[in-house]
Amino acid sequence: MTEQQSTENLPTINIGIVGHIDHGKTTLLQKLSGKWTDTHSQELKRGITIKLGYADIILYKDNKGYNREQGEPARHISFVDAPGHEMLMATMLSGAAIIDAAILVVAANEGIKPQTSEHVMALQAKRIKHLIVVQNKIDLVDKKRAQESYLEIKNFLKGKYDNAPIIPVSAQQEVNLDKIYEKLAAIPLDERKTQGPGIFIIARSFDINKPGTVPADLKGTVLGGTLKSGTLKEGEQLEIKPGLAIKEANQYHYKTLVAKALTLLKGSKRLSVLTPGGSMSIETSLDMSIGKADALSGCLAAPLGVLPTAVNSLRIKFTLFPEIHGSTGSQKIEPLKPSEMLLLSINTSMTLGVIKRLQGTEIELSLKVPAIAFKGDNIALSRSINGHWRLIGYGEIV
Repeated sequence: MTEQQSTENLPTINIGIVGHIDHGKTTLLQKLSGKWTDTHSQELKRGITIKLGYADIILYKDNKGYNREQGEPARHISFVDAPGHEMLMATMLSGAAIIDAAILVVAANEGIKPQTSEHVMALQAKRIKHLIVVQNKIDLVDKKRAQESYLEIKNFLKGKYDNAPIIPVSAQQEVNLDKIYEKLAAIPLDERKTQGPGIFIIARSFDINKPGTVPADLKGTVLGGTLKSGTLKEGEQLEIKPGLAIKEANQYHYKTLVAKALTLLKGSKRLSVLTPGGSMSIETSLDMSIGKADALSGCLAAPLGVLPTAVNSLRIKFTLFPEIHGSTGSQKIEPLKPSEMLLLSINTSMTLGVIKRLQGTEIELSLKVPAIAFKGDNIALSRSINGHWRLIGYGEIV
């Protein structure tokens, strides 16, 4: 049996890497996966993650424990590196929409920061049940500070993720990476919804052609994301909704796109059928120019006739967090108000909604951008506070 055959049917899990800016998320992911995910030029110049980064590994087990090089194949892991910067919270929420569990990175020398709190709130809003905490940069502190940092993290997680393991790590020195692998291997997998046609959540869209490629070798738009449910087959005709934004007479409308799924990939492995679990990509028959610059991010793709019509209003049963945390301290979250505008995160899409009706814990919103919505989908709610969109709560479509 070849290695590819032995890893073909491995259980797959999507793991988000989250935490405050500069606490070492991208370095940790590079050490865990062997891949550096900050590949965009602006990210390299500014030293922050702007877009979602991806890396895939096969986790193996031998007589010494878990690693990514040798032994019996145990699990396929897709990592999603989410931005830590406050201004990029919308991108982080998109990442949270496609993960099964998360690693929260907290630098031992800096401790809990505002974005640490906001990222944990985002994981709660997106119903992420399993969390591993990496107490990073342990090599930069003494034993006393390491113990203080551990207790701070433990106290911070109370009532949120009480049972989350906290692993002291030096990503730079590659200390305790094996302990992270061990915890990743132990995360229980929820039962995947594999019945029915596939519904694909689009997190990224690309033109992968290099300058100078001859016309005969050009590839179509590539969609990156994950399957929400069902199965997708190579060669199927897909509908992409809401679709391409087209501006006419200073107004936007959305054109549903139809494309053939030419090539299906899970990680770097080509498959004839996609099932839920892991980061995936689909090479389509769409002109490569259509997918440039993540133009289709936030859309859904599915076989013809499966997706509902995009809606311009939503009813949501909501819950507000008690407070938000910023650089100037904590701030109580005020109740929602009629006619207030909120930023809604639905799967990987973001849209503005104005509250038209407010009754108890239920609101009805008029949307600025149409959404593809399913009953029971969870939504993150953000409010504009001092010129920034801040996460204040979550809800469920009713």
